[in-house]
Amino acid sequence: QVQLVESGGGSVQAGGSLRLSCVVSGYTVLMGWFRQAPGKEREGVAAIHNNGDTKYADSVKGRFTVSKDNAKNTLYLQMNSLKPEDTGVYYCAAVRWTPGSSLYMEARIYGYWGQGTQVTVSS
Repeated sequence: QVQLVESGGGSVQAGGSLRLSCVVSGYTVLMGWFRQAPGKEREGVAAIHNNGDTKYADSVKGRFTVSKDNAKNTLYLQMNSLKPEDTGVYYCAAVRWTPGSSLYMEARIYGYWGQGTQVTVSS
């Protein structure tokens, strides 16, 4: 079984930064960050495989960085140059098998989810 607990959300002005954390218990192969804005579908933001391979949504490339600290069993999402359109509930998620990299940003392959943390970016 895998348990995921996010933290680090909050309110920030446009151009600011936040770092989200997700403490992981249990074995995982692939981990991802997703977000959901009101009235919109959940979308993939970033993912990282155990082999170090990462993938990002085009909308966050160059601004967000996903990383893992295996010693602390923690997944991170460093978010810089935040924009109002980054507002939403952010979720970390995990997969316990090895998907093709084309699937890294597909919510449907993730079987384990955290409770979510709110990020609000004001203009």
